[in-house]
Amino acid sequence: MANILHKIKAYLYDNTLTKDNPNDFIARTASERSLSVKQICEAAASRGGADVSASAMEHATELFLKEMAYQLCDGFSINTGYFTASTTIRGVFDSPSETFNKDKHSIIFQFNQGEKLRTEVQNIEVEILGVAEASSAIHQVTDVKSGSVNDLLTPDRNLKIVGSKIKVAGEDASVGIFFVNMATDVRIMVEESDLVTNNPSEVIVVIPALPAGAYRLEIATQFTGSYLLKEPRTAVFERELTVQ
Repeated sequence: MANILHKIKAYLYDNTLTKDNPNDFIARTASERSLSVKQICEAAASRGGADVSASAMEHATELFLKEMAYQLCDGFSINTGYFTASTTIRGVFDSPSETFNKDKHSIIFQFNQGEKLRTEVQNIEVEILGVAEASSAIHQVTDVKSGSVNDLLTPDRNLKIVGSKIKVAGEDASVGIFFVNMATDVRIMVEESDLVTNNPSEVIVVIPALPAGAYRLEIATQFTGSYLLKEPRTAVFERELTVQ
């Protein structure tokens, strides 16, 4: 039997992707928070997982990541053992002579788990905490222009948001879809006219003209399904989204 070293807690949510089965669920990790390189290095140093100082580990890690990005931009693939990374070109070329066009094509970096990380799965115990409170939740977002899932944002293009009870409804002034800049905490609201599709399990919007940076996606709504809440509730997407 595997030696259990880690524990992940998760809640169950209605599986909105299988409309023919109303009784199935998906599990979503109850993530405590997102850790930065600095925080990971500090944790490694404090628990004995590193034989150098946290600052030295952080410096070396930043140098490695910077060089990795440089090599990816030159078309090299990366295999660290823990993850693989590669550069991918998205978009259709209509003829053999067509050249790359940034308005039609896009470049994305894809990351996948490596063998060393896969072997750690056997050391993880999963505790299901039960069905989550019947509230709105964002499960997945897709940048339609690039095809990127849960990662990139292309300003002025469509973003497909899949979740549960995310329909934007209610007269409260705080109701709406927001992109929150992670560095400045500036909240940018999607204009009502840019709300393309507005359904309980799927919302499609035109992404505002966001400057480059990292963003948090939030949907505030009074929608429940049968009536409107007195006060809006907010669904926050757990993954950081990026405008390049």
